[in-house]
Amino acid sequence: VQLQASGGGLVQAGGSLKLSCVASGRTFSNYATGWFRQAPGKEREFVAAGDWTVSSTYYADSVKGRFSIARDNPAKTVYLQMNSLQPEDTAVYYCAVIEAATYSSGRYYATTGRYYDYWGQGTQVTVSS
Repeated sequence: VQLQASGGGLVQAGGSLKLSCVASGRTFSNYATGWFRQAPGKEREFVAAGDWTVSSTYYADSVKGRFSIARDNPAKTVYLQMNSLQPEDTAVYYCAVIEAATYSSGRYYATTGRYYDYWGQGTQVTVSS
């Protein structure tokens, strides 16, 4: 699976952005999807994940209620809607896919990057104060 993330940019605090991640290659329905981010000097951290129907989702506590994950399966596209952005949300955001069976094993697997199989190239999100 190849993943292409886009939609990042510069936004003022309190603003919104919508990230997109387009997949190509293997059957998209076999995978759940996740978003991770990495700020300068910090480790990569989990942001959000959702299964094929987005009926099962996980969010980091820091983004819960502000971010939401959505998916357009015919278009092989996953979205991350980010509202009420804050300077601490500044990071490079990565989309990734994980086999559906691994995702369904529980939150630990769904929120841990090393269990994800394919990664996109990242898109920069910068939130100014």
